Amino acid sequence: MPAEYLQANQPDILEVIANLSNDAVFTPPKVANAVLDLLPTEVWADPTLRWLDPGAKTGIFPREITKRLMAGLAGAIPEESARLHHILTEMVFAVATEEITGMMTRRSLYCSKDATSSFAVVRFNSSDGNVWQKRSEHSFNERGTCTECKGTREELEIDGRDNKAYGFIHADGQRKIEEEMNMKFDVIVGNPPYQMSGGGGGTNDTPLYNVFVEEAIKLNPRHICMIVPSRWMAGGRGLDDFRAAMLKDKRVRVLVDYPNAGDLFPGVEIQSGVCYFLWDADNPGPCSVTLVRGEERIGPSERQLDEFDIFVRDVRALGILRKVLKVERSGVADLVSGDTPFGLPSNFKGYRKGERKPGDVKLHLIENQKRIEKWMPMEGITKNPRLIGKWKVLVPKAYNGGTGLPHRIIGPSFVVGPNNVCTQSYLVVGPFDTKDEAESFQSYINTRFARFLLSLRKISQDAMKSTYGWVPQQKWDRTWTDEILSKMYDITKDELAYIEAMVKEITA
Repeated sequence: MPAEYLQANQPDILEVIANLSNDAVFTPPKVANAVLDLLPTEVWADPTLRWLDPGAKTGIFPREITKRLMAGLAGAIPEESARLHHILTEMVFAVATEEITGMMTRRSLYCSKDATSSFAVVRFNSSDGNVWQKRSEHSFNERGTCTECKGTREELEIDGRDNKAYGFIHADGQRKIEEEMNMKFDVIVGNPPYQMSGGGGGTNDTPLYNVFVEEAIKLNPRHICMIVPSRWMAGGRGLDDFRAAMLKDKRVRVLVDYPNAGDLFPGVEIQSGVCYFLWDADNPGPCSVTLVRGEERIGPSERQLDEFDIFVRDVRALGILRKVLKVERSGVADLVSGDTPFGLPSNFKGYRKGERKPGDVKLHLIENQKRIEKWMPMEGITKNPRLIGKWKVLVPKAYNGGTGLPHRIIGPSFVVGPNNVCTQSYLVVGPFDTKDEAESFQSYINTRFARFLLSLRKISQDAMKSTYGWVPQQKWDRTWTDEILSKMYDITKDELAYIEAMVKEITA
């Protein structure tokens, strides 16, 4: 049976199994093994280690771990049946995300969804084996928000549906797991659920992967390897503390980053991409970073992750950024409004349905993906009245444009004069005293140079005020070009070629 176990999954169904949703992305065997390759080789020959997948879905990580241990422990436990028994009963554990994934994990690991079955490669006294899955409960506060995963009662407690109270990150589940298995683990490996909703990783999704990483670190293992979205590197809802902790944690020793998630998970679209990492408790130091775009691999390069407040994903950008930051100038972010610059949401409908009336201001908004203009009374403006009577540049807050390179980075901007306002669909840059000054800024933000610097802080389709933090201010008295800026900041030919490969030219 042990030899059959090692061959039982050929052809491998886990290569083609479909995802349940984008918050539960299944891991192909090839990807799982790439993650396991980050671990030091000695772990595969140590029969005392305890392994855990804290968010098991198909059982791919426990299964591939078991295969490697079967090879690595041949010297320590020569007899195959005894070796497999030891691995499955004493070494490899999993916490499944829900009932169906628990059954899938047992089927992958034990060759039977019932670990007491005669079909199981190793028979347990419990049908679960070492794959835990039971209903856990959220801990809701008075506002109806779970204090542990930050989800809301409204989105979680739906009759007839799983409540998404993943056992590994909820106190109720942790207590139940502790009752059945010792929660001391040496190696924690997995691809945990990414966010609360089943969407594509949008900015309004409540992230979960950070909580899995944090809970894994609390268990004080020797090693952690996880696949997570890359959004934490420069943004994301509620991820500021997690980002700061990860960037300063010298135990994060290897990071492999995929800006296009489809390069790692074919057919899957996740804004910001995905990454996987090795956390090594006993070997702190700089991090080896590799960036993967299609067939191109940049790195590995040795990096200090906390050089900046966010992580610059491409090492080739660092020389340019450092040159710019050496010149002390205030950032364009000082001119950029916050979200909802005039207090008008993107779905605002309070504009005139008929003719313009005296005292009205022109409203710029986006409806059905089209830019339109309407009129509205000035009394409806609730924020930034100082901007109303000035010249300004409106820049779309959101721009996707896909993952192909070169990229435009932001949508088309336009100059507007006094008595022009906008909804939340735009950010306002200004105020400027004259049209010439506003047009000077627009020429600047249209340069590849400025949009390249903006791109370093842009991790999703939204470019908020903070995204403009590394774009230096200039004098708004001329038409800016990349030629002028390249000379000003001593950009080399190779650096300019790199910028041109990353950022699309905007033509008049």
